[in-house]
Amino acid sequence: MIAGIMKETRADEHRVAMTPAGVEVMVQNGHTVLVEKAAGSASGFEDEAYVKSGAEIVDRPGEILKRSEMIMRVREPTPLEFDLPREGQIYFAFLHLAASEEVTRAMIKSGSVCIAYETVQKTDGSLPLLKPMGEVAGPMAIQQGAKYLEMAQGGHGVLLGGVPGVDPGTVVVLGGGIVGINAAKTAAGLGANVYVLEANLDRLRYLSDVMPPNCFLVYSSPATIRDLVTMADVVVGAVLVPGARTPTLITREMLKTMKKGAVLVDVSIDQGGCSETSRETTHSDPTYTVEGVVHYCVGNMPGALPRTATIALTNATLPYAVEIANKGWKKAMMENPEIKLGANVVRGEVTYKGVANTFGLSYTPIDELL
Repeated sequence: MIAGIMKETRADEHRVAMTPAGVEVMVQNGHTVLVEKAAGSASGFEDEAYVKSGAEIVDRPGEILKRSEMIMRVREPTPLEFDLPREGQIYFAFLHLAASEEVTRAMIKSGSVCIAYETVQKTDGSLPLLKPMGEVAGPMAIQQGAKYLEMAQGGHGVLLGGVPGVDPGTVVVLGGGIVGINAAKTAAGLGANVYVLEANLDRLRYLSDVMPPNCFLVYSSPATIRDLVTMADVVVGAVLVPGARTPTLITREMLKTMKKGAVLVDVSIDQGGCSETSRETTHSDPTYTVEGVVHYCVGNMPGALPRTATIALTNATLPYAVEIANKGWKKAMMENPEIKLGANVVRGEVTYKGVANTFGLSYTPIDELL
């Protein structure tokens, strides 16, 4: 199979879909890999390294799209690229379709086979391709929250860890998944008082065994959220419903009760955000303030740490990319249910129920297309 690694075009996105080491494995499996010129430069991987790994460097993205049977990207296409994917071509990337009807309809129109990193799922419910990005975004959420608590950044001037004689700050984490647990560990390590809200009792029991003593596990409900956000210096939105839009957990009325100069870091903005007042921002313009609360809603947080994020992403995606390339998408899905769950839009049909429900579109089970 011919696989194409394209340069990212979204604002402040510095990751690349595959490292040279990953390309070498693809080539060893008998596949041709095309890499767009300078695609990996921002992540510290120069063209020469890709050539040594067996890749062919291509100057024009249009040539990669024309020649490749599978496109690998980190992010979904931009509006200027909506007409580029072609019928039957595999598009393997973070798509986050439930957050954008525009992208969803573009991928339906393209007739391509859209396999979303974020919905590839193991039998235990874990999301192996989303997990490494959560492991980056969780700690980063606390780093950003701590920074924007500084008065010069619009915050109310609280040091999360406190100092002798001064109480530490309070961090409220909505969601006890990969992002939530990594954010909570980082905040607790700084010395903050941390509350993790989670609606899954089994997950709460697990977290109670592994989290430090300054991390308090609380069953999530609207009433609990209303109470805890009034105490929070930093709120981290770490809620995820795989393949579907994130539910709104923080209303504008709740926001009005928060401390002026508190910080909301909405990591779930990729899937629409968990606050009524959240809207996606960029690394170059990351924050805005509503009701006195600083909002940090960058949609590609790991893109600011591309070296770490690209290596971690390749480690996770490579086995799936090799399997899809070795077998073709149909056989790979029939033999691997994890890949089958990644099917979001296939040849003009919406094959992921969460995406179809979000926009009121017709849903076709992927098994009907296999």
